[in-house]
Amino acid sequence: MFIAMNRFKVVKDSAQDFEQVWLGRDSHLGEMPGFVEFQLLRGPEHEDHVLYASHTVWASRADFEAWTRSEQFRKAHSRVPTTKPLYLGHPQFEGFETIQTVARSDADAAA
Repeated sequence: MFIAMNRFKVVKDSAQDFEQVWLGRDSHLGEMPGFVEFQLLRGPEHEDHVLYASHTVWASRADFEAWTRSEQFRKAHSRVPTTKPLYLGHPQFEGFETIQTVARSDADAAA
């Protein structure tokens, strides 16, 4: 598994607009081989921003890299017109290879 994350420092007054951009877009992720799941995460609020992260799980790093070169990626990341900046600086990318996964078993979930 490979986890791709982008961290965004969103201007406090723009948090709702930022969320609407993500909630209203066509991601095209489901069209891609190796895509497992996506989450948009809202983190702590700071004096001048709210921290967000996009968290995408892929079957492999190669599947993620194929996504970044795809037409679906270009469509999903086309610019949304806005009249004000939504975040401070550029998103910070972090990619992780999965070393260990611990999941709840069906027996544990039923208990």
